[in-house]
Amino acid sequence: MPGSNWLGDRRVTPLNSAALANEAYLKLIRARGIHCESRAHFFALCAQMIRRILVDHARNNTYAKRGGDAVRVSLDEGLRCTEPHGVEVLALDQALESLSKIDRRKSHVVELRFFGGLNVEETAEVLEISAETVHRDWRMAKTWLFRELTKKRE
Repeated sequence: MPGSNWLGDRRVTPLNSAALANEAYLKLIRARGIHCESRAHFFALCAQMIRRILVDHARNNTYAKRGGDAVRVSLDEGLRCTEPHGVEVLALDQALESLSKIDRRKSHVVELRFFGGLNVEETAEVLEISAETVHRDWRMAKTWLFRELTKKRE
């Protein structure tokens, strides 16, 4: 079947950006009573929805003890060292939960930029902070997440 991989005796369907956008749209449509106060609020809801979809997708897949079939997504060049690599979605979600307990705003910056695909200016608008603050939070959050995610791999 196109778009699917066969691993062992179970089918794993990868999420592409079109499927992800479609799923997020359907969930937003089905969620009655959600009122977007602004364009920024809408983007924040979309980023949260996409994060939940990816995490749910990762949880619903059965995978090997050390993440053999885990859903992987690539982070931008800021989390890459010398070669591209992916980050396991569940590990990223857990790391973001931990970061949120330390600094909620930095966690929101990552959620909006990584899951929502927003640029610095859009993220600043959503969070009602300056673009420089977004840059600073993004750099610090990426460094913190990189350390947390590499610690979990060891």
